[in-house]
Amino acid sequence: MVQTRRSNLKSRSWRLEQPIRKKPYFETVVYGVLLGYRRTKDNGTWLVRVTRDGDWTKAFGKADDYDDADGTVIIKYGDAHARAKELARGGKPGASGTVAAALDRYQDDLASRGGDMRNVSRARLHLTDKLLRTAVASLTREELKVWRDSLVGKMAPASVNRTITAVRAALNLASEDGHLPNRDAWRYGLQAIGGAGKARNTILTESDVRAIVGAAYRRSNEFGLLVELAAVTGARTSQLLKIQGEDVQAQFKSAGKVQPRIMMPVSRKGRGAKAIARRPVPIPAALADRLTGRTGQLLRRPDGESWEMTNLQRYFDEAIGGVKLSTDAKVTMYALRHTSIVRQLLAGVPIRVVASLHDTSVQMIEQNYSEHIADHADDLARPTLLETMAEVIALPPQGTKTRAKKGVPEVPG
Repeated sequence: MVQTRRSNLKSRSWRLEQPIRKKPYFETVVYGVLLGYRRTKDNGTWLVRVTRDGDWTKAFGKADDYDDADGTVIIKYGDAHARAKELARGGKPGASGTVAAALDRYQDDLASRGGDMRNVSRARLHLTDKLLRTAVASLTREELKVWRDSLVGKMAPASVNRTITAVRAALNLASEDGHLPNRDAWRYGLQAIGGAGKARNTILTESDVRAIVGAAYRRSNEFGLLVELAAVTGARTSQLLKIQGEDVQAQFKSAGKVQPRIMMPVSRKGRGAKAIARRPVPIPAALADRLTGRTGQLLRRPDGESWEMTNLQRYFDEAIGGVKLSTDAKVTMYALRHTSIVRQLLAGVPIRVVASLHDTSVQMIEQNYSEHIADHADDLARPTLLETMAEVIALPPQGTKTRAKKGVPEVPG
């Protein structure tokens, strides 16, 4: 139930006597409909709050605190009273300010920027019906925190954080559109869950990777190509499915040599538009020859349709079901990416190059593969260690005169 305080919104002088604050002053118009006034530095803001059939709030005009009303932007009390009832009857302004609508708006924004919209779908799946119907301006820190905490245990901490990050981004966008004052509700109510920074990466041996690729080819030649390309390049599935036939450069020459490569589409991860759409990734000549001559989408199902409509992980699980691997851990297609990254790190490829080839950042490489980087650093640093004690021990006892050997100082007698 909304608590209203005794107010006199009709009086301009009363409104101007109130302290400037984000929380509006409300008075009841009719049951379930309240007229609100938010005191600001200049003309205050009129709002309507509807608590029947959901709970939503919408700002709709400026009060005539300092300027005369014009009936459109600056509205006097009587007109604001009538406008609040009109908006409550229509219902549409309230619906446009709900969490569900904020997610729609955010998804459209991502689409316009070429962003990844899968996290929006995940957020919709896990949000409660009540939260989806709630107006963004009415959200509280407590209800958002309760919802966030309800996800813990249902999914991994990293998945919880991806889900709440999408919701937080949608609410921030809605707040920017509507200049809402309650941004702290999701800033604090949707704080990230701790313990999600450590990635549980499954790293496969070379024989494991060969066995998986072989099993994929036994399932179908088309699926084998997809899995082999994932293993060779370490690209995400979303990138692989965007490769076109013309992206394969089997006869590309560099330094006078044929260096086959694929112009790999960049992923939609990260913020904003990326400076380039494709990056060159080297591939073996034999694989390049098998991919040459194709047009349109490079990787397709045996029936010619796109893999995008297939549950690839389930397909992958079925393909490798009878394969004996060296690990008991759950193996996903993403393990091929982890393995590719680690393989290059241990081969001495600079971290910045590894990051570029795998369409990620040095920071993410260091964060998720630090233990493998430490092993790699040990291998690189060991040949440079300075040996000192061997020559010191070989020196004659003190007091013995001897001719100084080349590279060893003469010991005084």
